Amino acid sequence: MSQSAVKASGVTDAPDAGRWKALVFIALAQLMVVLDATIVNIALPSAQQDLGISDGNRQWVVTAYALAFGGLLLFGGRIADLWGRKRTFVTGLAGFAVASALGGAATNEAMMFGSRALQGVFGALLAPAALSLLAVMFTDAKERAKAFGIYGAIAGGGGAVGLILGGFLTEYLNWRWTFFVNIPFAIVAAAGAYLVIREPKGGRNRSPLDIPGVILSTLGLVALVYGFTRAESNGWSDAVTIGMFVGSAVLLLTFVIVESRVKAPLLPLRVITERNRGGIYLSLGLAIIAMFGLFLFLTYYLQIVKGYTPVKTGFAFLPMIAGMITGSTQIGTRLMTRVAPRLLMGPGFLVAAVGMLFLTQLEVDTSYAGVLLPGMLLLGLGMGTAFMPAMSMATMGVEPRDAGVASAMVNTSQQVGGAIGTALLNTIAASATTSYIADHIGGAASRSQQQLVQLEGQVQGYTSAIWFAVGILVVAAAIALTFVNAGRPGGGAVTGSGAGDEAEDELRVPVVAH
Repeated sequence: MSQSAVKASGVTDAPDAGRWKALVFIALAQLMVVLDATIVNIALPSAQQDLGISDGNRQWVVTAYALAFGGLLLFGGRIADLWGRKRTFVTGLAGFAVASALGGAATNEAMMFGSRALQGVFGALLAPAALSLLAVMFTDAKERAKAFGIYGAIAGGGGAVGLILGGFLTEYLNWRWTFFVNIPFAIVAAAGAYLVIREPKGGRNRSPLDIPGVILSTLGLVALVYGFTRAESNGWSDAVTIGMFVGSAVLLLTFVIVESRVKAPLLPLRVITERNRGGIYLSLGLAIIAMFGLFLFLTYYLQIVKGYTPVKTGFAFLPMIAGMITGSTQIGTRLMTRVAPRLLMGPGFLVAAVGMLFLTQLEVDTSYAGVLLPGMLLLGLGMGTAFMPAMSMATMGVEPRDAGVASAMVNTSQQVGGAIGTALLNTIAASATTSYIADHIGGAASRSQQQLVQLEGQVQGYTSAIWFAVGILVVAAAIALTFVNAGRPGGGAVTGSGAGDEAEDELRVPVVAH
């Protein structure tokens, strides 16, 4: 990279010698955050019983975390740009560890809900800081591909690892360990990051904090996430659900107007209006909608319909993890510097859609080896291949001062996509199940026949929702192929203008237009 490129990218020194060691601790922190999203779901029935949480309130164990995390991500990304990513990263890890300890020690539902919300707050600091550290530390195209390949594999496969670990901890120890297990992760990652990470100079954004932007974005995202969460339990026609969606739309629209006028915006619109990044945020969000819903259905299918234990269920997801790791670290990493990103993302989402098509064939007595194994393998392979360039491109070409908030947008699209996916696909599944049972229960004379109809109804619900997920992935592929027009490193068109073009020309990636 030329001197001019180095200057323009905000990196004043040669690449830090400890950047690969730093990647280990950044990846460890990311694994902890992703694990936590699924590990708690496995432990929820046991925790609910121990703490006397009602069925009506149990959703708050998940919702309290999702609201704090999703609502504060943009704020967390801006804090990383303001304070410095290393400081924000270590602070996020320390806070997450304390919140996890409180969750594991919870003696009542209020303490549990409070600890989950606190985990969400510190997760919102930690996640964008981790991704933006990678963005500013790995500037060479080939190295960046490897680093984001590892990060993408963890981001994609960590959730499934959480199912295995959650199953072991709940079955053989106690649900409290699903919280306590975060503490050693956080301590090792924080200590390693403090000693190893050397954040490049010149990438801070010291502009005053945009308080109206913080308030509007936080309230808007919280209302949106809560609206979808409430729709899942109370229905789409519920007055509060509708009110949340309307309120969210008004708040987020006002946020965009404010951001276009203030001098130092929380989310500079140049970050999301650039064609490639906008396409990546949208396609990634859609893919996560499909993915999160599927995780939920397969977990229920394996445990309730097939009678798998939590541990066996976790192991059943291993082909998906293997596919994700292969797609991300082998296919994505090796091809990232040779082909245009859209030629990895589009086909990747389509391969994942083919994997989903296998899973639309589920029945009560479906063979694991015949349908589930190839379906999960293809799904993982496709998602891993697509996620890797998406994660890298979402922060590539951003000015260093915007790296934190651009990283936060990746996490926001994932978090909001997860909330939408769980609610939307669950509602579709529940409706199809109810309809199937109503049509077939009359012909079931014995109790065993009625139980079979109930199970068949559940599977019918899952497959109906999975068909929708297939469609969503096809749309994600179309968006990636249409919007993402960046060339491969070393060739292809570079779009954009303004400061930083010279640096980006070196990398052959799009730069934000000013």
